[in-house]
Amino acid sequence: MNVRKAHKIWIEQCEAAQTIKARFGLTAAFDYLVGEKLMSFTSTASRHPDFARELPRFVSEVRRMFAPDEIGTQLAQIERSQNERNVDVLEEDDRLPESPAAVAECVQQFMRVKELLTAPMFGTS
Repeated sequence: MNVRKAHKIWIEQCEAAQTIKARFGLTAAFDYLVGEKLMSFTSTASRHPDFARELPRFVSEVRRMFAPDEIGTQLAQIERSQNERNVDVLEEDDRLPESPAAVAECVQQFMRVKELLTAPMFGTS
């Protein structure tokens, strides 16, 4: 991977989210961009330095695209859905259940994204 490719990925995802927002509304755009793409990008950033270098720019663009109250409301909805899904996973008698470690990793990843999107100041320290 290279920085240019990582940069292009999040730019295209943000552009797609703008189209989704215009056609399907705020929730659909936020679910796509944050619930899917930013979560995946954050996970990839933990393993690939090029993605890690682009993560602050991606987060800044998400924060620019959505108002703070929209971010808070949408994150709360994602968190509720995630909690309900996690309870369902633990209660299901499934032959291939999601492992507790995988559930915990998903929760940790969401909390990282939530912190990045809701921190009062986002920048360098």
